[in-house]
Amino acid sequence: MSVQPAIAKETILSVRERSCIVTRAVLPEEKLVRFVVDPQGQVIPDVAAKLPGRGMWLSADRATLERAVEKGHFSRAAKAPVAATIDIVNRVETLLVERMCGDLGLARRAGQLVLGFENVARALSGPKPPAVLLEASDGADDGRRKLLGMAKNRGVTVIDCLTRAEMSLALGRDNVVHAALKSGRLSARLAADARRLDGFRGKQGA
Repeated sequence: MSVQPAIAKETILSVRERSCIVTRAVLPEEKLVRFVVDPQGQVIPDVAAKLPGRGMWLSADRATLERAVEKGHFSRAAKAPVAATIDIVNRVETLLVERMCGDLGLARRAGQLVLGFENVARALSGPKPPAVLLEASDGADDGRRKLLGMAKNRGVTVIDCLTRAEMSLALGRDNVVHAALKSGRLSARLAADARRLDGFRGKQGA
């Protein structure tokens, strides 16, 4: 996926940095996933970084989280025995998808979305192109190729980590493959979450 950071300064999310408990790399929060320990001693993901408790931060990718579970990094970070099973990896992926789909629904209700190949192509050709192009990961190559080329030429961020089914469910319409989103906080948050989701869907570094 080619998520670009080209979003207006006023829409950029928090630039606070945290240290990954596995790699020790210091990264912006939007490249990490926060975890907390519940009262039963179970490690739970906090993708919105809002739950109470001392946070433990990990780089947003499948391999790092698997390593954290297998090597006991959560207990070391918590300085106490805590429970974390390997299914937490898929749980993070699911929560990121749900968060992105929720934001797409908000954008639709706010009138910030353009849907359909022709409408999206027209928006990308206009004087004020959208901030984000969303392409279903399983969409047909011919339509995707044209819109991706247009987005690249206009410096538009591309998100293509959601499937057609996920986009359609989020927007309450059948067969949603192409969408474009105006600049704003939702577009910035979607781009950040897409980068994190890529780490769990095997499309890193695109």
